[in-house]
Amino acid sequence: MKKQDKHLSIYTQTLTLLLTFIILSTTACGGEDDPTAQQLAFEKLSGNWDLTQGGSIIIDGQDATANFTGFAFSFTDGGYSTTNAGDMFRASGTWQWTDEEAQQLSVDDGKTITIVTLTETSFVFTFTSDGNAGTANHGEGIAGNYTISVNQ
Repeated sequence: MKKQDKHLSIYTQTLTLLLTFIILSTTACGGEDDPTAQQLAFEKLSGNWDLTQGGSIIIDGQDATANFTGFAFSFTDGGYSTTNAGDMFRASGTWQWTDEEAQQLSVDDGKTITIVTLTETSFVFTFTSDGNAGTANHGEGIAGNYTISVNQ
């Protein structure tokens, strides 16, 4: 092997290794562009949810869906609105994540909502109500453990 060919071969190997390292380091490191668990969850959560397609409202193990005909829940970034929610939730308000893993959120009336299932089409969540609907709803709600299944 000629001296020039030997140098070219070492140069080619070095260049190949360097390019491989650059490609691997840029694809392996997610950097700051990786979405957080909260961002990923909000992508699924945002939009309109309702009781159609098999949704339900269960209070302490009893089906109360018929009491909330037309119930709908809508989420925007930091805000929510409801339709036919009775004393479960205010007609509109604010919400925020309570954990980094996006498994719980709190709404402005003090309820903590625990996410059981969240996909692009199904949202199942639980919360406990003390029955105090607050001054915004002018009345008392139903105390108990709620499990709500809604769909998009």
